[in-house]
Amino acid sequence: MKNVKTSVDGDILTITVDLSQEVGPSSSGKTIIIGSSMGNKPIDRKHPDVRVGVNVYKKV
Repeated sequence: MKNVKTSVDGDILTITVDLSQEVGPSSSGKTIIIGSSMGNKPIDRKHPDVRVGVNVYKKV
């Protein structure tokens, strides 16, 4: 994951993205990526069937 952190406390998933960072331009060049899970990822070993997909971006 790029600039995306997840944590699970009981049954609560928390996703943290630092909005002051930029990862780089998107492949199309139309947006700047701030954070990405790089596809759908499992959140932890306790919940193997639960996945998360995150994309945070802004226009150029």
